Amino acid sequence: MTPENSKKIWAYIQEAGDKLVGKLPPSHRHPSGRNPYAHVAICVKHKFGQSYKDLSDEMMDEVIQYIDYLVENPT
Repeated sequence: MTPENSKKIWAYIQEAGDKLVGKLPPSHRHPSGRNPYAHVAICVKHKFGQSYKDLSDEMMDEVIQYIDYLVENPT
């Protein structure tokens, strides 16, 4: 992904994290609370098999749609 598109995705991840603050269910793995920003980034990495920075520019819309899904369906 180009540096410009990577910055756009990171900003979108941050916005999604802001929306998810306090909405993720508690986890015994995170006794002091879950980090919504890390949650979004990790979910993207798991879904696409690599970091958002390493994805092709053509996948940008798909990544944004997936981030929107994560915001609408906090898990």
